[in-house]
Amino acid sequence: MARSTAPTTTHPELPPDTPGPHNKRLGLIAVVATFGGLLFGYDTGVINGALEPMQRDLGLTAATEGFVVSILIFGAAIGALVGGRLADTYGRRHNILMLAGIFVVGTMGCVLAPSWEVLAFFRFVLGLAVGGASTTVPVYLAEVSPFERRGSLVTRNEVMIVSGQFAAFVINAIIFNFWGENDVVWRWMLLVAVLPAFALFFGMLRMPESPRWLISQDREDEALEVLKQVRSPERAEAEMAEVRALAEEEKESQTGGWADLAVPWIRRLLIVGIGLGVFQQFTGINSIMYYGSQLLEDAGFSAEAAIIANTANGLFSVLGITVGILIMNKVNRRTMLLAGFALTTSFHILVGLSSLLLPESSFKPYVILLFVVLFVFSMQGTIGPLVWLLLAEIFPLKIRSFAMGVCVFALWIANASVAYGFPPVVEALGIASTFFIFAGLGVAALLFIYTMVPETRGKTLEQFEDEMRAQHA
Repeated sequence: MARSTAPTTTHPELPPDTPGPHNKRLGLIAVVATFGGLLFGYDTGVINGALEPMQRDLGLTAATEGFVVSILIFGAAIGALVGGRLADTYGRRHNILMLAGIFVVGTMGCVLAPSWEVLAFFRFVLGLAVGGASTTVPVYLAEVSPFERRGSLVTRNEVMIVSGQFAAFVINAIIFNFWGENDVVWRWMLLVAVLPAFALFFGMLRMPESPRWLISQDREDEALEVLKQVRSPERAEAEMAEVRALAEEEKESQTGGWADLAVPWIRRLLIVGIGLGVFQQFTGINSIMYYGSQLLEDAGFSAEAAIIANTANGLFSVLGITVGILIMNKVNRRTMLLAGFALTTSFHILVGLSSLLLPESSFKPYVILLFVVLFVFSMQGTIGPLVWLLLAEIFPLKIRSFAMGVCVFALWIANASVAYGFPPVVEALGIASTFFIFAGLGVAALLFIYTMVPETRGKTLEQFEDEMRAQHA
């Protein structure tokens, strides 16, 4: 998943964020906007349980299956790059409304697809919406939120993403166990995504535009009206100055580009950011999110049992990110990252050994399931949210938007590579060898973090930037 977080500072001159009707309005905005995150999660997770009947209906091979799954992620990489530009030009709210329409078109195209080629095309269209939502929704939330609550409100989008994946797994299990013998049952699984897409569209019609974007367009009267909806009257008036300052920061943050990479410490940070994004995906987390049901079938579960057991992956994903958010500000970033990769690498090895050494028996699939859900929990509780946080923290203001775009693009491409390669690799090498490959990549990630990744906890963005500049002077 891709997001952007505006820098936050303390503002002692502002009146406090007091309770009142404006808080309910802000809460409603957050609920409606994060339907974009829910769709992100559902559309990336629904393929998990839909693949088995989809194979029967459309005659998918391991190669075409990987293509149908991964094409959404390639679309998301493009959508993430384009979506941010469109949101800057036409507004955050306008962009989310457009994305809701694309979600509907992409979903209906997939549901009605007569062949895997048509399905792949509309999966790409869905990917454009997923990528656009991954950049636009967090920015919109950050810009309508008071600075005291910005972190918690923006994080809701990540919670909705994993909740959407969990919902997809549960809905797939219910539909499959009632109508699994029907080859077109996968179409009903995909059709469910139309409901939150409509909710996002009609909900956003009643939501305001970002006050920060309105200020950037010299629409100050409208910006003040929006602030009065989500702040107390005193706070709204006082915050106009802050919004103007943030708009100036945004303009400055868009001035960086490739020329800035001539500075060694900036180039090093970009390498760190790309490495973090790529290694996050090379844990193989999305091989579980996309192919978990098939993996469990290969491990020994029946098709019906596998799709039910796979809901545990969604549940432990939600639990993991909840724990990660709770402890993130209490543990050093490097320590938490190293611990996370040590845990995920250990569980990769245990999955591989269980598949390779355990005799075929009724308990073998449950042992593999146990180690898989522990891997998912460890990943989502540490590496998953931490990588996004570090990407928002490590870059200097001038190059932040540009560098985030490059790193997130690399992350999506790594995601797509795993999605495309997982089915043929498992088919050729088996579960054990595939997870041993993930373990080897995990060891490389540990070395990368230990030697390259700086610590950011307990430092303002400006302090960290000054330290990096001084270290490489």
